[in-house]
Order: sequence, then C-alpha cells, then structure tokens
Amino acid sequence: MNRKLGLYLFETLMVIFLVIFLYPFVIVFINSAKDSFSVTQYPMRLPENWGQILINMRSILTSENIRYASSFMSSIIITVVSLIVVTILPAQAGWVLVRTKTKTSQFLFFMFVAAMVVPFQIVMFPLISWFRAIYDVTGIKLLRTYAGIIIAYLGFGLSLSVFMYHGFIKGIPYELEEAATIDGCSRPSVFYKIIFPLLTPTHATICILHGIWIWNDFLLPLLILGKGNRIQTLPLAVANFAGAYVKQWDLILTAILMAMIPVIILFLLAQKKIINGMVAGSIKG
Repeated sequence: MNRKLGLYLFETLMVIFLVIFLYPFVIVFINSAKDSFSVTQYPMRLPENWGQILINMRSILTSENIRYASSFMSSIIITVVSLIVVTILPAQAGWVLVRTKTKTSQFLFFMFVAAMVVPFQIVMFPLISWFRAIYDVTGIKLLRTYAGIIIAYLGFGLSLSVFMYHGFIKGIPYELEEAATIDGCSRPSVFYKIIFPLLTPTHATICILHGIWIWNDFLLPLLILGKGNRIQTLPLAVANFAGAYVKQWDLILTAILMAMIPVIILFLLAQKKIINGMVAGSIKG
C-alpha cells in the first residue's frame, strides 16, 4: 500500500512539473495568435482568431527590421558548422587521450574537465580582447564574422564533448584497432573507419545538447556579431522587435515560436539517441 501511495505521489509530482515546464510554451503559443493589444491586455485568454498567427508570421517574414530569412540562414550556417567542428575535433582528441597512456594525456584530460566549470561570464570580455588583439597583430578579422562565432562555440563546447567522447571510447575494445592495423589501416583510417562510426550515440547526444544551446544563444552572438550586423542569428533578430519605448509583443512571441519549431522537431526525432548516448557514455569504462 505504501509503495502504491509513493508511486501515486511521484506521478502527481511529475505531472505538476510537466505543467510548470509546459506553461511558458503554452503562453507563447496562444499569444502568437493575437494582436499586440490583446497580448498586453488579455495574455491568459485564448485567442479569438487563430488565423492571426499566420498574419503575424507573414509580418515577420516581410519585415525589413528582423530580416528573418537571412537570420534563419545565418543561424543554420553557424549551428551546422559549429556542430561539425565540435564533434569531429573533440572525438579525435578524446580518442588520442584514451589510447595514449601517459601523464601528459591524463593532465590534458583533467584540464578539459576543469574547463567545464569555468563560467562564461569570466572569459567573455577577455575573449573579445583576444579577438581584437589577433586582428591588430595578424589582420585576421574574427569579430562580426562567421569564423569568429564558430571558433568561440568550439572553445566553449570542446570540454564537454571531449569528456563525453573520452568516457565512451574507453569502452571500445582496443582489439578492434589492432585488427584494423594488422589489415593495413593507417592511424587516421582506424579512427574514421572503425572508431568514428561507433560513436554515433555520442554524436547524436552532443549535437542535440550543443545544437539547442547554439541555436538559442543570445549573449555570445551579441558580443561577437553585435546588433545591426549583416550576420545575425534568430535571437538577435527577435530582439530587434523590442525597442526602447515600443515592444511588438505579438511579433516577438510569434518569432520565438518560429525559432523554437526546428529545435523541437530535432529533439523529438533524436531523443532516443540522446538517452542511449548519455547512458552508454556513463557506464562504459
């Protein structure tokens, strides 16, 4: 009886948490189908005309202020390229650190782990200073460019990726690599033909975790790209609707909804791989 009561209380608590977490999404969704006056005066009321959401979307797509199409493409480019480098390079690093049994490799791994606890706020202004110094010395422009924001995401996402790959690769038998080497595979071939395909669950987990972060990030693009730049991500574009005196809440909420849809779809499609990757990386080795 006590077990059933405990299970009932647990399920009730989970339902409460579900309602709490879904509440902001519901508010965004119902207010996306209203005009600005209704959003500010009756935020909790259901919309009278659900077709208003299509009107708001059309206003966003045709607005010269937000440039939604170009902002969407910029977000796609930054997210996809950042995910490519934040999976390939850390996978290589994790593999080398696992297979190289030296004190140096152990020290480097612990440095990667230690970097995970460094708050972003501590290094954000030194990062901008370094980018400016690099431009002054070499002439290579990193601020307000795709290269700069991608390098920044690589730096901040590298530690977690190396940590996850390191834990997964420790569970891969070394005999597989020895057999491939005997068959004539070079060291790069061993990694890309044998090891890299086995890391698919971890690839999916890292892509989802970092993809959601990169897609929704506001502060780092604001610091590196700046507002009003020809390259701007969706969060920066949405912020253009919020002026000093006037805030177009109907368009802001609709733009937020449009930005959330790709991430939600990606998460739903890959949620099983996320769970498998996190579990596999935690129990192997």
